[in-house]
Amino acid sequence: MKKILLVLIILLGVGEVYSQTDPAPKISGMYMGMPFSRFVNRVEQETSYRFSYKESDVQDIQVNLQVNDAPLRAILDEIFEGTSLTYLIDKQRKVWITKGARLVLDLPEGYFDIQDRQELNNAQGDSLGVFAKNILYTIGNESDNPNSKTATLSGTIYSVENGEPMTGAIVLEKVGYRQVATDAQGRYKLTLNKGRHTIYVQNIGGFQEQRLIDLRGDGVLDMKIEETMLSLDEVVVSSGALSHINQLDMGVQSISIADVKRLPAALGEVDILRGVLTMPGVNTVGEASVGFNVRGGTADQNLILYDNSTVFNPSHVFGFFSAFNADMVSGVELYKGSVPVNYGGRLSSVLQVDPKFGRSDKIGGSGGIGILTSRLSLEGPIGEKTTFIVGGRTTYSNWALELLDEEADLKGSEVAFYDFNLNVQHQLNEKNILEFTGYLSNDDFQFDLDTTYSYQNKNFALSWKHYFNDQMEGKFVLGTDSYSFGIIGQDNPLNSYDFGFEVNQLHARADFEYRKNDRHIIKFGAHAIQYKLDPGYIKPYGAESIVIEEDIQREQAREISIYAGDEFTINDDFSVSYGARYMLYQMLGPATVAQYVPNEPITGENMIGEENYDKGKVVKTYHGPEFRLAARYTLNTQSSLKFSINTMRQNIHLLSNTSAISPTDSWKLSDPYIKPQNGGQASLGYYRNMAQNTVEFSTEVYYRYMGNMLDYRSGASLVLNDQIEQDVLNSNGKAYGVELLLKKNKGLLQGSIAYTFSRSLLQTSEEPSIEKINNGEFYPSNYDQPHHFVLTTNYELSKRVNTSLNVNYSTGRPVTLPISKFDYAGSERVYFSERNAYRIPDYFRVDLSVNLEGSHKVKKLAHSSWSLGVYNLLGRSNPYSVYYTPVEGVLRGYQLSIFAQPIPFITYNFRF
Repeated sequence: MKKILLVLIILLGVGEVYSQTDPAPKISGMYMGMPFSRFVNRVEQETSYRFSYKESDVQDIQVNLQVNDAPLRAILDEIFEGTSLTYLIDKQRKVWITKGARLVLDLPEGYFDIQDRQELNNAQGDSLGVFAKNILYTIGNESDNPNSKTATLSGTIYSVENGEPMTGAIVLEKVGYRQVATDAQGRYKLTLNKGRHTIYVQNIGGFQEQRLIDLRGDGVLDMKIEETMLSLDEVVVSSGALSHINQLDMGVQSISIADVKRLPAALGEVDILRGVLTMPGVNTVGEASVGFNVRGGTADQNLILYDNSTVFNPSHVFGFFSAFNADMVSGVELYKGSVPVNYGGRLSSVLQVDPKFGRSDKIGGSGGIGILTSRLSLEGPIGEKTTFIVGGRTTYSNWALELLDEEADLKGSEVAFYDFNLNVQHQLNEKNILEFTGYLSNDDFQFDLDTTYSYQNKNFALSWKHYFNDQMEGKFVLGTDSYSFGIIGQDNPLNSYDFGFEVNQLHARADFEYRKNDRHIIKFGAHAIQYKLDPGYIKPYGAESIVIEEDIQREQAREISIYAGDEFTINDDFSVSYGARYMLYQMLGPATVAQYVPNEPITGENMIGEENYDKGKVVKTYHGPEFRLAARYTLNTQSSLKFSINTMRQNIHLLSNTSAISPTDSWKLSDPYIKPQNGGQASLGYYRNMAQNTVEFSTEVYYRYMGNMLDYRSGASLVLNDQIEQDVLNSNGKAYGVELLLKKNKGLLQGSIAYTFSRSLLQTSEEPSIEKINNGEFYPSNYDQPHHFVLTTNYELSKRVNTSLNVNYSTGRPVTLPISKFDYAGSERVYFSERNAYRIPDYFRVDLSVNLEGSHKVKKLAHSSWSLGVYNLLGRSNPYSVYYTPVEGVLRGYQLSIFAQPIPFITYNFRF
């Protein structure tokens, strides 16, 4: 009888047979407080859909939705969530709505041969085509653990396109908002109450899938999800919006590569770090500076990681371009509040840039051609278990410098850079993966015809991921990082010189993650770094040079850290994360250390001798703990409160007499007189989703203290100074502020508004010092910019055309100015204000771009797009710095602007 009934249903469903090639209509409109029957009437009037249902089944259903160009399936999923109603849409757009029993028109092959209905319910969902999301999957067996109210759902998420496991997909149970991200093998594990649930899966690109399950015991559900290139509209809540409320860490912000590519960029080059600067609490001291400041910290207090490698200088061409090729990056995360316990070594923030690994199905690539730069990458499989991706960038901008006026200082200058990435991944078996990441970059400049600048980054890392079991995994890394710069001066053959600096570090780390159960995620591990630093050298360049060779004493040190932390879900509303790191730092010989009169300022006059240390001997030891504490309390499904406390330590310092990072800045290791920096931060935040989870709002307040920071005596010499401790001043700092972020991530108009009010202040420490800046009172740091506002918008004119607008405003940074002149000993002298008592004019910039996509056909030889726009649309002459120089005996002030005119750009992008 059941077989006859099913055959009749199938015959009814296919009664009207005709070829339908037009796309399914989308639904738009506001349906607030509307009975379901009235909703159906409106849909039938505006579309070709026709509904069939019993009035008694839907009489209690009320629709409360506002949708824009959404598919009917997604709308019905939302309406019927938590009810016993199910639906089916046939090829003729007839919508069959039933209660309890589920209609199926297309039966899987061999259906009538299946004796056990459990076998059908646990069948692979993709074999059922479009009906996979409407089938009820029975998971587990009630008899396995009848006394337990919960059960564990596990499985693997695969890509529909290539069948490979999908890393970073979000698996979510909607009602309780329990979620987990898949690991590198696409695996997930989620503990839920027994019973019926709706499970959503969303990939990084935003495509979603759905499964209905009846969880009776521990069991497995594998799923496949698309990695489509189309921009799809959905009604269900996105994982990004959910993590905004539910993630435990605060002050953590992610930016997608797609969003970065839509931002207007200087000179048309896609710039990851420019995307970071759209986040609240992040700013920069100058237009041509990729170095950034986070919550009142210095640029060197940011740990910038490309995978596991430290990048010391993240810029090209003195800051005009980012060091990261966007085609080689899969994601970017900035930790500026609660820094995870497995990161350490810097005071302000951690910027984690995740590398992209090659596709496993076929050879492909991408690239771009701009007016000043070009890039190309190639990726694909090597055999069955190995993938690769290789990419490079270069510039050909010298032609633009030749177009300058004859009187321009840069006329005839030369600029060149390149970078090269290679990432390889090899899967030994299901439990072991090997990865290699390599990065090389080189910059050469010749702004003056007699002076050549160059600097290089080199980063290599080899990692091994091992899955001990379903609960525990480990990652072991060995790598080397290097940064160096050089200057060759040839103004006069007799004075020609070669000047340089280099820092190298060998690093090893072991990180473990143990999921004791669904309520505890325990992380622990150890890190080690061996530093080798050449503070600077100068030697003659050319046979005629009489420059005396000088080489500053090299420095060596080791740093060892161990850590452990636990992310504890107390209940569905309250979670905490706590942990600690312990860091040991030792400066090593060979070294010669100057000795000074105790309890007196460190000056040449107070130097009383030297002490020598042999190779490998410990010169100075510093050690201490770092603590992490974070908590999240969910107020409801739309809002939460978060709190965090961090303490941090930093053993390496940047010596710079400029506000922004420049290639000629050198690094310095902690020694007996320059102590490790230390600091702490407390922050509190409120997070809320609005407008059906299409709008995110957050506000965070924070307070930071910083100790053992470096400032400099007036007239300090930082180059080739073998007793640098005599010119630096030990300072303490404090920073506080409030950050507001409003972000819309759905619809035709998307974007964000970020506002930050912050202060960053320094004070010379109470230790004996030859100079007290501003009489020992607090004064603004070089990067103190109280008001910072960023507006980013993207409007989708069509699926192939979108336009972006970026507005950036910030308070001018502090500056020290001459305020009077006087005669002393027969000569005229200039009297300067207190340190940073004035400010340069405020910064304001508007950028505009248009992005034109090619055809969205999936099967085509190559996909292309154009990006064109204008950087600094209003042509505002924003000051980078203000300086004074005597002209005919009169001190005159000047303002330096980097982009004082509108800069148009155009770039052709392609992928295949």
